[in-house]
Amino acid sequence: MTKQSIHRKDYLPSAFLIDEVQLEFELDPAHTRVINTMWIRRNPHVTELKPLVLNGENIHLEKIYLNGLPLNEHEYFLTDTCLEISEVPDSFELCIINTCQPDKNTALEGLYVSSGNFCTQCEPHGFRKITYYIDRPDVMAKFTTSLIADAKHYPVLLSNGNCVSEQLLDNGRKKVIWEDPFKKPCYLFALVAGKLDCLEDEFITHSQRKIALKIFVEKGNRKRAHHAMEMLKLSMRWEEENYGREYDLDIFMIVAVSDFNMGAMENKGLNIFNAKYILADPETATDYDYEGVATVVAHEYFHNWTGNRITCRDWFQLSLKEGLTVYRDQSFTGDITSIPVARIDDVRALTTAQFAEDAGPLAHPVRPDSYVEMNNFYTATVYNKGAEVVRMLANLTGEDGFRKGMDLYFDRYDGMAVTCDDFVQAHADANERDFNQFMYWYSQAGTPTLTFTDSFDSESKKYFLTVEQHTPPSADGSLKEAFHLPIKFGLYDRESRRLVREGLLELKDFKATFAFENLSAKPIPSLMRGFSAPVKWRYPYSLQDRIFLLKNDQDDFNRFEMHQQIFNDFFAEFLTADLATVKIAPDYLEALMFILQSPQIDDLMKSRLLSLPSYHALVERQKLVQVDPTIKAREKIVREIAKYLAAEAHELFIKLNQHSVPYSFNARDVGQRALKQTCLFMLCEGEHPEAIPLAKKLYIDANNMTDRFNAIHLLVQYADNALREEVLQDFYQRFKGNALVMEKWLALQAGRSEKDTLQKVKLLTQSPVFDIKNPNKARALIGTYGQNFVAFHLSNGEGYEWLAEQVLALDKINPQISARLVQPLTQWNRYEDKHAVLMRSSLQYISTHQLSNDLAELVNKSL
Repeated sequence: MTKQSIHRKDYLPSAFLIDEVQLEFELDPAHTRVINTMWIRRNPHVTELKPLVLNGENIHLEKIYLNGLPLNEHEYFLTDTCLEISEVPDSFELCIINTCQPDKNTALEGLYVSSGNFCTQCEPHGFRKITYYIDRPDVMAKFTTSLIADAKHYPVLLSNGNCVSEQLLDNGRKKVIWEDPFKKPCYLFALVAGKLDCLEDEFITHSQRKIALKIFVEKGNRKRAHHAMEMLKLSMRWEEENYGREYDLDIFMIVAVSDFNMGAMENKGLNIFNAKYILADPETATDYDYEGVATVVAHEYFHNWTGNRITCRDWFQLSLKEGLTVYRDQSFTGDITSIPVARIDDVRALTTAQFAEDAGPLAHPVRPDSYVEMNNFYTATVYNKGAEVVRMLANLTGEDGFRKGMDLYFDRYDGMAVTCDDFVQAHADANERDFNQFMYWYSQAGTPTLTFTDSFDSESKKYFLTVEQHTPPSADGSLKEAFHLPIKFGLYDRESRRLVREGLLELKDFKATFAFENLSAKPIPSLMRGFSAPVKWRYPYSLQDRIFLLKNDQDDFNRFEMHQQIFNDFFAEFLTADLATVKIAPDYLEALMFILQSPQIDDLMKSRLLSLPSYHALVERQKLVQVDPTIKAREKIVREIAKYLAAEAHELFIKLNQHSVPYSFNARDVGQRALKQTCLFMLCEGEHPEAIPLAKKLYIDANNMTDRFNAIHLLVQYADNALREEVLQDFYQRFKGNALVMEKWLALQAGRSEKDTLQKVKLLTQSPVFDIKNPNKARALIGTYGQNFVAFHLSNGEGYEWLAEQVLALDKINPQISARLVQPLTQWNRYEDKHAVLMRSSLQYISTHQLSNDLAELVNKSL
């Protein structure tokens, strides 16, 4: 049965509250028994007398006791999704006994088995697949959890809070009791049981409390958890120094599992992670993986205060915890790596994924108004754009003001379930500001566009900067309200190259003009510095203006932005030009050479400043995507740039590669490896005669996965068939015992930008290292292929048809993952007619099948 839409405007407080829960699990993969005892009372703020309704799905009810007395089947009403008891007192004890089947749970929601170990995933609605409960985030209770299992097979038994009891029972069983002193919603419940190795450490807080730290991993992986442990301790210290928040339990635990739908989950005191974001060593993990571990460990730890201690009133407020915590983890990552490079990477992710989301049929506000399946709203809009909204608030209030706002937020709402309005109001109150208009960022979907124009009066020496904001219309065609947004700017004197003004402007109207006095000449404006608002923007720069800023701007993000704009201008020209005759301006090529040769720019920043827009970034700039012209235009520009830089890139690569040093994850070494990769890419794309031999040698000689993977990535793309297969087979033989590295091996081949890639991908679905039931493997092969612009958008639609079949197969196994992987097809209306028709046809084919709610919602909205 199709679920009905749930609307934010219909929110009502729960008729009942749960003060305390005692859970007892008798763990068995095929038949786990749950005894759930709850102390429940009517909500004093709800006057209407309503029946008690508990959520429950895919579980078997055995018995119900109300205040110790059994209920017969005539005293309750049971459906596939809920348990209703009409007559209950105002305050009572309810005990429910039910069973579930963890080993049959391929959707990986609720209680399931991964590599022989029990684990849980309860956000947003997984707890109802474990036992009957009021499964909503504004119902918060204290949990005590007893775990009983075979001691030999499940020596490690974990849950939330502090361990208060451990004992051996008869028949070789073991019982462990965990008590969480903090009230929490059930989505933060966690349980883990199995044979696991443990890495232990400790952390001393500012108040001198000793916190035990434990990271549990599958057998044999303990040595690969050290980086995660260091990042955890760094996160805890950073949280204290930047937000004044200490950890509040005696123990903090992380468990890494192989089968997980998301990156990680912030369950109170017991975070459960996708192993991808815990396991890292130089031989098997790249710099990108190391940074991913740092970011996700920090993100989940930071949730202890922004998500757990203060949680969401309802799921429409998801960005309250996720957008805020992404902003915090982005700040942390910048502090431990490079602030400008981290900003470039964050914005690049936003403008490719989230801007596309805003422009498509699945566009929604940061705080959605309705949903059918909540799993579908764990999106780039809620997370990444939500983080940008928080960043704008920080820009508008300043560093000290934002900290004041956060302190008030923590003090005012600790232990409560609140809304995005409450969060913004805390900042408004702390800073004596009015942010009512700012709230449109939470309620209006779409990406605004800013258009800048300017003029200069030489007599009065006044410079005028005018900005207009254009908001995309609502779904019903109505006009939206103007956004309140910050514009960071700088003004440069063209002759002296000095920064003569900088600051922050606040835009609240659809059009505004700002005046600057006492300027000797018309300046070159540096606009939206640091990407100060999640908007698209235009200013009539000349090529020379952009080159000036690329070379001279003190804002490194804007230097990057200027290069992207220059490339996009040439791309727009090449898209319709005769590619045999059109050329890139020499000044642009010379500017890139200046970047490559500059001793004042560090290696990591050089690698970003020289990075070229991806196909997806270029697609985002087009109103209607033309597939073949896009491929040809980009190939032409990239090849011309690479040929121009190849000789210098060759010399620099040799210099960077001449010394082999032990692997270390620090900004200097990461930068050298990144720039080495940039140089080698230029050699391969520029058809330098030494390119393939140097890539092969780097692959063979590499003492770390970053260099080895960078080399094989280029060999797979540029080497001949024989060498490509040779290195792929060598990589397979080296790492076939490592699941995470095999995901790289699958993604390497699915990501190859050639028309024949699909045939290889089809063969790989039969590989012993591929398992469609494992989310990481499905994402690595199927997901990577769906994002491969060249190989996916075949003129006959075969790529679309294949993806549709994979999505349907996945939907029977894991609806969350099928809904994630269908999304390339949902962008059909952004493509020119031929491809749009074929993409839509594949979506229509999917729609003729019986679908999960997750997949049906996305497909129906897209069509």
